[in-house]
Amino acid sequence: MTRDPEISTAEDARRSAPVSVIITTYNHARFLAEAIESALGQTVGPGEVIVVDDGSTDDPGSVVDRYSQVQLVRQPNQGLAAARNTGWRAARGRYVVFLDADDLLLPEALASNLRRFTERPECAFVYGSFHFIDSGGEHLDLDICTTMVGEDAYVCFLEGNCIGMHATVMYRRDCLEQVGGFDARLPCCEDYELYLRLARRYPVAAGGERIAEYRRHTGNMSLKYPHMFNTVLEVLRRQLQHTKDNLLWRTALKAGFRHWKSCYAHVQISQSLTAARASGLRQIPWSATARVFALAPATFVRIAGRRLSAGLHSRLMPLRRKSVRFGDLRRLRPIGPNFGFDRGTPVDRRYIEDFLSRNAEGIKGRVLEIGDNAYTRQYGEARVTHSDVLHVDGSNPRATLVGDLAEGDHLPSEVFDCIVLTQTLQYVFDVHKAVATLHRMLKPGGVLLLTVPGVTSIDQREWAASWCWSLSSVALSRLLRGKFGEANVSVTSYGNVLAAVAFLHGLAESELRPSELDAHDPQYPVIVAARAVKAVPA
Repeated sequence: MTRDPEISTAEDARRSAPVSVIITTYNHARFLAEAIESALGQTVGPGEVIVVDDGSTDDPGSVVDRYSQVQLVRQPNQGLAAARNTGWRAARGRYVVFLDADDLLLPEALASNLRRFTERPECAFVYGSFHFIDSGGEHLDLDICTTMVGEDAYVCFLEGNCIGMHATVMYRRDCLEQVGGFDARLPCCEDYELYLRLARRYPVAAGGERIAEYRRHTGNMSLKYPHMFNTVLEVLRRQLQHTKDNLLWRTALKAGFRHWKSCYAHVQISQSLTAARASGLRQIPWSATARVFALAPATFVRIAGRRLSAGLHSRLMPLRRKSVRFGDLRRLRPIGPNFGFDRGTPVDRRYIEDFLSRNAEGIKGRVLEIGDNAYTRQYGEARVTHSDVLHVDGSNPRATLVGDLAEGDHLPSEVFDCIVLTQTLQYVFDVHKAVATLHRMLKPGGVLLLTVPGVTSIDQREWAASWCWSLSSVALSRLLRGKFGEANVSVTSYGNVLAAVAFLHGLAESELRPSELDAHDPQYPVIVAARAVKAVPA
């Protein structure tokens, strides 16, 4: 029988896709269908989806049978690490993603991490961010603990687990094979131990966009705190032999021990308080307090008596830390008032140019830029066939178009292959109209490369009266997805608390180390950047 050409093309595309998604399940059949559908519903489809049943008793096979393109592998119950090893060894893809059956991938998950690998092919693994959902799939307003790695990824992982959710990670399969995969002897924390082994040998890259959903429910392994704590200390002890001859690594390892002890001490306190209040107790037994001091004796001091009152938070006093030496920062005026231009290249310019260089292939054809066309010429090179400049003031000699994006009905429709809009949207009060104008001006398939300020000072000169906004990655993402669609928008934050402080004081990028600039923490964005593509009609 002759195959339908469209079906044949779709199947060939799936086979050529380089990613294998491994879904591990142990008595989570009630969530499994959602996990499978999140893997199959990617904007860049996986080459294969493999479900590994680790000895479940709730018949995951009946769920997998609904999906002809999903492979089921069964094994006796051996634990999560062994199940993951079974999965990647059966996989054929160049890259591997591990998804627990109770979690979900967002539609851009594979596409986002594949882009990171395109930019950083030497990495052993790359990862993004995530958010929490409850057992019914509703979003939870909880802090996200993902941290961006710096130049030495091993140092970052020694100090703590930078990755809050394993499904945000995409591995190179050859690197997994090189190090032997997960340590099946570990009852938990097997992913953290693998991160450390790989980061010691290879580079790691990360981005701040959310690409997965972590489901919080009573069966989560991460809620078994004493079990997790004992294992994470064992994982760190294994690093002693690798760090003894490297001062930077030894220092990071000591910080890691302090971090985990303090972290689980606070968890124990929170659990004890919750349990006491739920039981109607006015005091927490001393045994609970003793466990806190066993975990982190230096974290708290002077708790009166041998019983801990339910007012614990007000009676626990942190040890006095060594005083901060403010030095040049103890001042009410910035070191430099001009964003860093008077001292060299501003910090935000480094990030803008990094973003544009990573997305330079989109700067082609007829390109529009705001104010001048410097970035079009720098990054578009021979790919640009026509360069336009938009400015709000007609007296600008470089302007080929004059107008305000929020009142741009006279501006041409569907003529640009690319629009480069750097640090401009903050001057437009009606950002929704501006985005609608940008979307209208792009051809189908056209690319918008956009950056906006995050943590910033406000221009004191020509544009002071027009500065309206700073945007978070969440705000920019929602703004663009409303017009371009969720699958066509990728948002990344650049910067960290040190870079933000330096930028606020008007220091230049040359006054910070590359490792200090290139560690990106989405909680302290100096700029937020987005790549948005106008959908092509079906």
